[in-house]
Amino acid sequence: MSNLAKDQTESLIDLEELCQEIRHRACSGEFDEQAYVSQDIIQKLKSIGVYRALVPKRFGGDEVSPRTFCELIERLSKADGSVGWVASFGMSPAYLGSLPEETLSELYKNGPDIVFAGGIFPPQAAQVTNEGLVVKGRWKFSSGCKGADIVGVGIAPIKDNESHGLPRMAVLPAHKAQIEMTWDTVGLKGTGSHDLIVDNVLVPEHWTFVRGEPSKLSEPFFKYPSLSLATQVLTVVGIGVASASLEEFRKLAPGKSSITGGAEIANRPITQYEFAKAEAEFLAARTWFYNTMDIVWEEVLNGRKPEPHLISDMRLSCTHAARVCAKVTRKMQMLAGMTAIYTNHPFSRFVNDTNVVTQHAFMGDATLQNAGAMSFGLNPTPGYL
Repeated sequence: MSNLAKDQTESLIDLEELCQEIRHRACSGEFDEQAYVSQDIIQKLKSIGVYRALVPKRFGGDEVSPRTFCELIERLSKADGSVGWVASFGMSPAYLGSLPEETLSELYKNGPDIVFAGGIFPPQAAQVTNEGLVVKGRWKFSSGCKGADIVGVGIAPIKDNESHGLPRMAVLPAHKAQIEMTWDTVGLKGTGSHDLIVDNVLVPEHWTFVRGEPSKLSEPFFKYPSLSLATQVLTVVGIGVASASLEEFRKLAPGKSSITGGAEIANRPITQYEFAKAEAEFLAARTWFYNTMDIVWEEVLNGRKPEPHLISDMRLSCTHAARVCAKVTRKMQMLAGMTAIYTNHPFSRFVNDTNVVTQHAFMGDATLQNAGAMSFGLNPTPGYL
């Protein structure tokens, strides 16, 4: 066995062991009850390469493909949706790649395993000075902020009481931001998507970048549509959770009889029919999700700019997959009967987690509207592609 093959095998073993631990601790209620993923799990995510996966090799990263990264997030999400969601922000190089190259060299000087959390909205006014920008405000939905090394917040530069340039993101050490624990939700409770509060922190201009500005880095990853990737890494959390629900039901059904004395669930024709239908819908949605990604990545690797309809396919496949996964987990809960109605039952968590994925703005009905408009040769709304 070559050293590379040996390293890959050991990595898979480590990942499987970690997933087992995550599953056990998630089922115990640890992450949900404290409303964040424990720091030792974040450290273990670092150790298996989650946060360096998409970092360029010249900065010490692994520089994997978007599909390879999403497959990793799917594995983690199958163990627990909240852990997968927090791990998904290992795609931060897609954001941070818009920083100046000298800043990135400074960021990664001690290693590529940097955990990022962002609070983009609403953009807050930041006073422009000769030394940099003075950042102050509150930002919501900062997933994974409890375990972050650095945070990014959305700002609107102001000079002489007037707008000064386009909205930006300011990047600063996590310890310079206060976390207010406001995350109390029906699903994905462990993501720790709390509020960030920053109080008059001076951020040098070279630690800020214009939101949505293309990266100037040369690696293929930075030619991949960043908004689509930001959507994909969240969608795949739902895919992992739905996969877990199907697997859990396969284990449950053969030995589960009705309390009234009816046949085992697995022996009921309606169960067999509904399970096969749900599994087919899931596998079809998952396949299309990855297929759109592969097509666009191949375009990037061949030096071509992806056509708008290919990017739209990625966005549409994400919304479709997210909704199919929510439908699948609910179907598994229904087929499981009264067993699955309790708050701490895995099927209840699967349903709640996948439903929260569908609530994200990236998965909204606007995706369907824009994709439909493009099908008729019309222009989508700004920001869709």
